[in-house]
Amino acid sequence: MDDVTRKEILSLGRAAHDLTEQSYQQNFAKRGEAEWAEKQRILLADMALHLLQTALKDGEFSEDGLKRNLFSILTISDQFIQGHELKAIAEKLYSSC
Repeated sequence: MDDVTRKEILSLGRAAHDLTEQSYQQNFAKRGEAEWAEKQRILLADMALHLLQTALKDGEFSEDGLKRNLFSILTISDQFIQGHELKAIAEKLYSSC
């Protein structure tokens, strides 16, 4: 990927990240409430955008950053994908940081 394209993707990613974080902060749902799943979906999108930033950031690739991103994504996804023990996989991955 050329530098111009990478910078454009990161710029768009930052804009999407800002909007996602605003949406998350405006959702006051608590665990067990009807809107909780929607709030978690917003959080999952936020973590995916963090992954985008980690993958395309300048400089040396951060293995620890990738592990943190994947930990968050797997932990949140565990509540949406039953029977795959994603939280346990996340904890195993993160313990190796």
